Amino acid sequence: MALASALAVGLLVSAPGMSQGATSRRAGTHHAAGAGHATGAGHVASANPLAHTGQLTDTGRLDSTRRLADSPPVHAVSEPGAPETISTGWTVPWGLSWLPEGSALLTERDTFKVYTLTRSGTKRLAGEVPDVVTTGGEGGLLSIAVSPSWKTDHYVYVMHTAAEGNRIARMTFDGSTLSGYQVVVDGIKKNTYHNGGRIKFGPDGYLYATTGDAQTPDLAQDKSSLNGKILRMTLEGKPAPGNPFRSLVYSFGHRNPQGLTWDVQGRLWEAELGDSKYDELNLIEPGKNYGWPRCEGRCSTSGMTDPKCQWPVAEASLSAVAYADGAIYMAALRGERLWRIPVDGSSAGTPKAYYTHDYGRLRTVESVPGTQSLWLTTTNADNNGNGEAGSDKVFQIDLR
Repeated sequence: MALASALAVGLLVSAPGMSQGATSRRAGTHHAAGAGHATGAGHVASANPLAHTGQLTDTGRLDSTRRLADSPPVHAVSEPGAPETISTGWTVPWGLSWLPEGSALLTERDTFKVYTLTRSGTKRLAGEVPDVVTTGGEGGLLSIAVSPSWKTDHYVYVMHTAAEGNRIARMTFDGSTLSGYQVVVDGIKKNTYHNGGRIKFGPDGYLYATTGDAQTPDLAQDKSSLNGKILRMTLEGKPAPGNPFRSLVYSFGHRNPQGLTWDVQGRLWEAELGDSKYDELNLIEPGKNYGWPRCEGRCSTSGMTDPKCQWPVAEASLSAVAYADGAIYMAALRGERLWRIPVDGSSAGTPKAYYTHDYGRLRTVESVPGTQSLWLTTTNADNNGNGEAGSDKVFQIDLR
């Protein structure tokens, strides 16, 4: 098993940035600026939904060779074992969310279909989401999130690309079939790339969503726009109580965020695709500005919040993240590896790579409820991979 060990500190500094032309090769989510400016599972609930994130402070930037004195080393308890194939025959499985009875709902980006998958590997079609379109790039049926009150309301939420833009919609799943369709949030601009697309329910019971800048970088700094943001909303798609701008916007200055997870202390972590230099792992606090397009990776600009870790794009192209047993696990597309980053409070430790180039493009990772395991999906059948339709897989990884 190949391991990547070039990243030796919690906040990483890469070799000189790749050329813009190189960023489009098998990146899928990194694009030259000249091309149209293209650019978990332990939760602690709180009566105050901002209690955990609102008290966090930035621990400061790290230099390229050592950690700050007030950021002690962070070590994960376990390590991932060899992946075991749970299911085959998938075509770009993008979203994954667990049902209370133990099986999962998975989406396929380009077929617009939703399936159930049991832990023993039984796959069954649940239905197809209406009004979905592709963009010839990264659009389509993206993430899915099961309502925390599913046993009583039977709601599931999806984020997808539609004719006029990106939407968040609600459907009913009775345990066997998807039905109904109601748009709860629209007005999120779309483009060929940079559509974001990850939705998850937080420990506070509200729905969070990542949105890309739709290849229009200035939207990320425009707090009146829903693009380049992390959104936080009620089950009806309204701004959640306590949001910093009295709108859906929770944080801003994001380029193409695609991963969300909460650690055991209730802190929100996010994975973000950069342009040609750095991809990021960010600790999200309400109302903070994460820098894009002025900053890619850490920078010295006042008012911008630095990432906790950063990677050269060739080693990452980050997608989903999940928290398990003291660490953030991060799936990498172009980098074709799974990253493990130990976290403790607001500190992130030394990232370590697993399965480098063993399984191709890794899209989604999620903790398996009640176990010391992860589920991990490939998307080698997307337009940046070499796989044919039906060549993607779902793996289980036990933490030891």
